[in-house]
Amino acid sequence: MTSRVIIIGGGLAGLCCALRLHEAGRDFLLLDAADAVGGRIRTDEVDGFLLDRGFQVFLTSYPEAKRVLDYDSLDLKLFEPGAIVRLGGKFHRIADPWRRPFDALGTIFTPIGSLFDKVRMMSLRSSVLDGSLADQFRKPETTTMDVLRETGFSEEMIDRFFRPFLGGIFLEPELATSSRMFNFVFRMFSTGDASVPAAGMEAIPRQIATRLPKEKIRVNTRVTGIEGNAVKLESGEVIEGSAVIVATEGDAAAKLLGTNGTKGGVGVTCLYYALDKAPIEDPILILNGENEGLINNICFPTRVAPSYGRAGRDLASVTVLGAGHNEAELERKVRGQLTQWFGDVVASWKHLRTYTIPYALPLQLPPALAAPERDVRVRPGVYACGDHLDTASIQGAMVSGRRAAEAVLEDLV
Repeated sequence: MTSRVIIIGGGLAGLCCALRLHEAGRDFLLLDAADAVGGRIRTDEVDGFLLDRGFQVFLTSYPEAKRVLDYDSLDLKLFEPGAIVRLGGKFHRIADPWRRPFDALGTIFTPIGSLFDKVRMMSLRSSVLDGSLADQFRKPETTTMDVLRETGFSEEMIDRFFRPFLGGIFLEPELATSSRMFNFVFRMFSTGDASVPAAGMEAIPRQIATRLPKEKIRVNTRVTGIEGNAVKLESGEVIEGSAVIVATEGDAAAKLLGTNGTKGGVGVTCLYYALDKAPIEDPILILNGENEGLINNICFPTRVAPSYGRAGRDLASVTVLGAGHNEAELERKVRGQLTQWFGDVVASWKHLRTYTIPYALPLQLPPALAAPERDVRVRPGVYACGDHLDTASIQGAMVSGRRAAEAVLEDLV
């Protein structure tokens, strides 16, 4: 079997690459080793609950997503802006002063940062909204921690809010991630909403896949090597094409391409529980500002999107950074910490599943984003795309896929 362009990987990058080729009338074949497309964005149904494979949110302000996706069809359910922070044995609300101005008045008196920290938050927001996204990426690159300290935030504000909040986004609590990635993320949070589709995060790649010819997508098809402009499958089959695009995660792409690899990835573990009633009923993220225990954050997805559960029951999602945990011991310790937070009722929470994800995001340490849109051309006839070649985000994966397709269209005139 031959195909004009062969795409390896059916995550967001591969799907957006295929979509752009399809829109241009270019023949393609997309191959994925999994049982369905979606890559790292998949959703399972377990005991009547929708479980995303790792806690994720969709930011409505992603420019590429606005261009490609039909938000109405996704039926996006929004998180409440701000967060609740666990500190000193209590829960404290931090409201978004721009979208919840009256709620924000109470934030002034919380122990999460000083009044000066809250004023500096306004300055930070103004800074990340200044100019275009391209302008933001021209700023000197340092670490996220350096930016926070240079802005003047107190160590208490960093430890109690930024470390758990950004640590849960970057999946590394030291905040060594590129300052350009931080500027991008903070800008996206400042200009849009955090959300989930009513049918789970997998609804995003599934929507893109429905716009592609079914016969051009092959799942349960593992590629083991690239030979010129052809790929070799685990079955022994060789498929030839005029171009090959590797749309897998960074380390897997390096192995297929025979390159030096990336800076690696970071892992995460997510535990899901079914319970009778959420102890915090608001559709909001809860952060661990105490920097003790394993929990980074928790939320109750059914309070954001009731469709994630079944009538009369709630769903809890608990995020733990890292992926090298013993699952039984991890669940025991997490349940113990949840009991400290919410009381003995946690004993009745039913553990549904633990997802261990060794490569959840590419690590983006400086100078990771010296040029956010890195070259997608690997060698003549061979291309690559994925969030490891852009910002480690849904936006980055989608943009990278489109750029790879456009490079192919330009080269194969």
